[in-house]
Amino acid sequence: MSGVVTTYHQRVAQEKRALIVTAATALFLELGYDRTSLARIAERSGVSRATLFKQFPTKAALFDAIVTESWSTADEEDPPPAGNVVDGLGIIGRRYAELLGRAQMTDLFRIVIAELPRFPELAHAQFSHGKMPYFESVRDYLLAEHEAGTVRIEDVDLAATQFLGMISNYVFWPTLLVPGWEVSAERVGQVVDEAVRTIAARYAVTGSVRRGRPARRRPNAEPL
Repeated sequence: MSGVVTTYHQRVAQEKRALIVTAATALFLELGYDRTSLARIAERSGVSRATLFKQFPTKAALFDAIVTESWSTADEEDPPPAGNVVDGLGIIGRRYAELLGRAQMTDLFRIVIAELPRFPELAHAQFSHGKMPYFESVRDYLLAEHEAGTVRIEDVDLAATQFLGMISNYVFWPTLLVPGWEVSAERVGQVVDEAVRTIAARYAVTGSVRRGRPARRRPNAEPL
């Protein structure tokens, strides 16, 4: 019985957390980060202030949670196994396009861009908690393919940036600049397929090719 009660309380806590994050995101967009108080977020989300403060003691902690959840992938999928770079990048590319297509991702970037002059720490949080961890997962996959001998990549950071940039520059960034910009599911698939083909044409090893130098890691690389 205690296990059932614990599960119930966990579910309720998760539901309240989701309500808080949704309300906070809407208010940050509507009023701006500075003018949005935790008390106002509690009121909008329909939870008590005590409940909100228990989960998010500061507004910065709440924003960090928004970033982390926006960049998390559905069910936290494992990276594809190394051995077939075309299939692997196809899986990663479709996941990335789906991630960028979420409404909360567009909202997140709009908040960061709008508040950047006064709150540069928001951009830092977005980069360090969201963008960079995702970029590193793609970089690690390409490194695994390099070590498996399926690709030869001297600069794995650059290759990961190239791949993600080909997708985001078509399916995501215009949504922030062009009113009504929409990309059909069919077109998204084409964009991902072309990005995969481009990377494979540049880096894939054909036949029996002697493995090159280990792919370089540059911790200060900045993904697009």
